[in-house]
Parts: sequence; C-alpha cells; structure tokens
Amino acid sequence: MLRFYLLWLLVFCSVLSSSSARNAPYAMRISCGARQNVHTPPTNTRWFKDFAYTGGVPGNATRPSFISPPLGTLRYFPLSEGPENCYNINRVPKGHYTVRIFFGLVNLANLDHEPLFDISVEGTQISSLKSGWSSEDDQSFVEALVFLTDGTVSICFHSTGHGDPAILSLEILQIDDKAYSIGPERGEGVILRTTKRLSCGNPKPKFDVDYSGDHWGGDRFWSQMPTFGQNADQPRSTESSIKQASKSPNFYPEALYQTALVSTDSQPDLAYTLDVDPNKNYSIWLHFAEIDSTITEAGKRVFDVLINGDIEFEGVDVIKMSGDRYTALVLNTTVAVNGRTLTITLHPKGGSHAIINAIEVFEVIVAESKTLPEEVRALQSLKRSLGLPTRFGWNGDPCVPQQHPWSGADCQLDHTTNKWVIDGLDLDNQGLRGFLPNDISKLRHLQSINLSWNNIHGGIPPSLGTIASLEVLDLSFNSFNGSIPESLGQLTALRRVNLNGNSLSGRVPATLGGRLLHRASFNFTDNAGLCGIPGLPTCGPHLSTSAKIGIGFGGFFIILLLVICSLVWWKRRQNILRTQQLAARGAPYAKARTQLSHDIQLARHHNYGHARTAAENGPSLLS
Repeated sequence: MLRFYLLWLLVFCSVLSSSSARNAPYAMRISCGARQNVHTPPTNTRWFKDFAYTGGVPGNATRPSFISPPLGTLRYFPLSEGPENCYNINRVPKGHYTVRIFFGLVNLANLDHEPLFDISVEGTQISSLKSGWSSEDDQSFVEALVFLTDGTVSICFHSTGHGDPAILSLEILQIDDKAYSIGPERGEGVILRTTKRLSCGNPKPKFDVDYSGDHWGGDRFWSQMPTFGQNADQPRSTESSIKQASKSPNFYPEALYQTALVSTDSQPDLAYTLDVDPNKNYSIWLHFAEIDSTITEAGKRVFDVLINGDIEFEGVDVIKMSGDRYTALVLNTTVAVNGRTLTITLHPKGGSHAIINAIEVFEVIVAESKTLPEEVRALQSLKRSLGLPTRFGWNGDPCVPQQHPWSGADCQLDHTTNKWVIDGLDLDNQGLRGFLPNDISKLRHLQSINLSWNNIHGGIPPSLGTIASLEVLDLSFNSFNGSIPESLGQLTALRRVNLNGNSLSGRVPATLGGRLLHRASFNFTDNAGLCGIPGLPTCGPHLSTSAKIGIGFGGFFIILLLVICSLVWWKRRQNILRTQQLAARGAPYAKARTQLSHDIQLARHHNYGHARTAAENGPSLLS
C-alpha cells in the first residue's frame, strides 16, 4: 500500500512539474539571401530561408568576422531600390526580444567592401555604422532589446550614400519580459542597444550557447577581456559551481562568473574606459562573484564603484551582498554621459583589492512613436495606384526614424494620440502615371497636396472633400478628366486650388467658386470643358438632377418607340413584297379569270338591256 502511494505521489509530482515547465522561447533566425533552410555547426543551429520578407538582391557573402554565423549568402539593397528597405516579419508573439543583425560583405569586386548605413528597429534608429566596422569583431553586428506588441517586427536599413547595405543574418530571440528592467514599467517604451559586453579574465569571446546558457538569456555575445592593460590586474578563474547565476529574469550563464580580473598592489584601481556617443543615457550592469580563494569572509574585500568619477556604489562587499562565496551579484545603474567616454572605476578601500567578472553597457534609446496605421495603409495604397518609382522606397514607417522620413511625405506629431500623422504630400514633377485612389481621404490630417506636373489620369476622388483640414490642392498639369466633385465645395479651409492644365469638364461647383469671395486662389484654366465662373465659358441652362433623369428616361422611350415603329414598318413591307411575288408567279391564270369575269358582266348587262326594252314596249303592243 505504501508503495502504491509513493508511486502515485511520484506520478503527481511528475505531472505537476511538466505542467509548470516553461515553454521554449520564440526564436526566428533568417539566413539572408538563402533559398533554403540552413543548419550551421557546431550547434546545428537552424536558419530559415529568406523568402517574401523584403526586396533587395541575394548574393554570395564574405564573412567579416569569425564570430559571424557561418553562412554563405546575404542580401544587399542597391540605392536604385530606394533609400529605405525593410524586413517585415509577422506572427511574432507579443513580448520582449533580443534583435540582432549581422552584416556581411558582398563577394563582388565592383561593390563597396565596407558599406556604411543606418539601422532601425520598429521605427527607432539604433545604430549608424562607422568606418572600420568590418575589422572589429563586436562591430560586425548590432543588437538591441525591444518590446514587440503588435505581432510584427520591422527591421530597416537606410542608405547614407556610402555603399549598398548588406545583411548576413537576422535573429529575433525572445527573452523574459522582466529582463533588464530599468524602470517601473520594465523598460517598455525604451530600447536598449548593446554597446559592449565583456567577460573579464576570459581570453576568448563566447556566446551564451558556448557557455551552455539558458535559451531565455537570448544567446548574448561576450567579448574577451583578458586584462585591462598596463599590468593593472591579474586574472582569476575557478571550476567551482556559482550559485544564483542562471536565474530569472536575466539568466546569466554560470560560466560567466568563473573568470575575473583582480587589481594589484602596484595598481589598486581597476578602470575600464569605453568610447560612447555624447549626450546619451547608458544603462550599466556589473557582475561580481568572489572566486579568489584568499578571500574567505565578508569585510576582506571592499571597494567603491565610480562612473566617470562619480560614486555610484559605495562600499561594495561581494560576499556580504551576495550572501556567500562563489555566488553571483549583479549591480545596475543608469547614468547620463555628456562627453565621449564612459569610465568605470573600481576603487578599493582599506588596503584590499577590487574584483570584476563581467560588464554590460547599453545605450538607452527612447522608442519612437509610430505613424497612425490607417495613414500608413493609405500611403501604401497611394504608392501602388500612382506607380511610385522604386527610387522612392516608401518602406517601413513614413515618419520614423526621424532621421529618415519618406521622401514626399511631410509628418507632424499628433499630441492627442502621440502618433505621427501625414500633413503634406509633395510629389510634383515625379513622372507619376497612375490614378488617385479614394483611400487618400484616410490621410485626414492633410493640409497640402501637390501632385502637379505628372501624368495622373482618371477622376478627382469625391472623397477629397472629407479632408476638412485641406488648405492647398494642386493637381495642375495632369490628365484628370470628368467633372469637379461637388464635395470640394465643403472644404472651408481651402486657400489655393490649382486644377489647370487637365481635361476636366462640366460646371465648377457653385460652393467652390464661392470661395473666391473669401480671398481664396483658384486656377481652372486650360480645361476645355469647364464653365460656370468668371474667366470660363458660360454654362447652358442648369438642370436639376431629377430633370436630367427625366430627360434621360424620355430619350430612352423615344428611341425605344422608334425602334418598334421601324420593326413594324419593316414587317409590313416584307408582307407586301411577299404578296407581290406570289401574284407575279400566278399571272396567266389570274388574267383568264379576269377576262371571264369581264365577259359574264357584259352578258348580264346585255340581257338586262333586252328585258328592260321589252318591258318598256309591252303596253304599246297590247294596245
């Protein structure tokens, strides 16, 4: 019986453990330019083929660094395809992600071997490549931590005129929602761009996977830092287990804490200086574990941590703060840096030495507000209907990053919704040949539209009359035809309307013409069929809509009656012709019959004459 209960308890615990086990994090890895899925050694990592995510040109790759994934293809984006090109990946679960992009070099002699370009994620610029990146291991990729909330991720590459952007691979790796929290909202609304990750005392760079790290850590890359230089430190290492290392939410690999750098008597301070962009905020994460066998208890090693000369952590005692030897301790702070360097200094106290196991530095970037989705869709519809040249690009978000807005689209931040909106279209003289779609009315914040000197055809959409904020409408010198919509007269904010140089016809709406009295400027010339305002021909009698319908129906019935009469006449004519043909075929018989009738009639007449004479002469004979 006891064995039964023990077995039942074991099964119950097993089921409970399996039901509470966490699912594997979402991971999407794309081998850019690959036509089929790829598996790479030594971890047999799967990379998905590059299909239907973006434009550009696939090509053969040259890996700039040995830490780049061993992939043989890439995708590059010639400037002829537009200044902005994006990977748009759908069905990404809502959550917190590491997004990493490896760059490559196109294996063609006639292309720039080190292109320089900007990179943005979800509309926020996270990096701008600098000359020499291809010769630095940790510069051959860019990485950022970002919250994804709408089921998609957009990763864009912006040309700067220095070669064609070339991308070796993309990685989208889910991490814990609470990972790297830097505020009460867990970092939502900000992006952390990885500036530097150092594994101190380690002679080789490693990824989390090389450390056998937890997948929820995001497979971070740690640069080697065997020494800070100038005989200022000594390496330490251990094979002992490290407690409190790989735990939620950051899941640091245990092996990260098994190496360290310790200061020396000749140089008691440990200092590391990093070049950074000025006037930015940086989040700094410092990793400690007491692995020196000579330090056995709290109070034996105490030091201050200074950032650019200011004390951020005072009296750090690793054993006391972590709770034991061989136990991980992580300290985090965010600082504003005005200059171009960030210096982390560990200053020992009481004659002891300082120790450090790893360093992480992130640039804190405020995530850009994006453009209203319905306005983005309206511009995409406009792009298709106008046949916008590929050199325009129009990929990604129209308004962000602010360093790279779409050409021809003017943006304004709507403080009510905290979203960007389109308040102007300036696409004059661009060789556009399509038509203007009704969806243009969804750009409801437009104040100015200039599409002049193109070859746009079709009618002017009546939906333009719903854009209440419209002040300037210039459609001159195109091929618009049909009448001017009555709805344009509802636009009370109009100050200038240029419709000259088209093929418009009909009466100019009275309400639109009436705007002339409000100092509005109009130009309707060079439209042979327009009439109704000063400067244009006089229109004929104005008929109401019902009168036009009545005339139309009347005309229809007259035409129908004429058709019926023509059919009746034709039928009668055919009958007459048929009778004449029959008469012609029976003419001899008809002639004899006619002669006989004539003889009979003469005989009757003769007999009748004799009888009448006898009757008249009878009495005289009797008398």
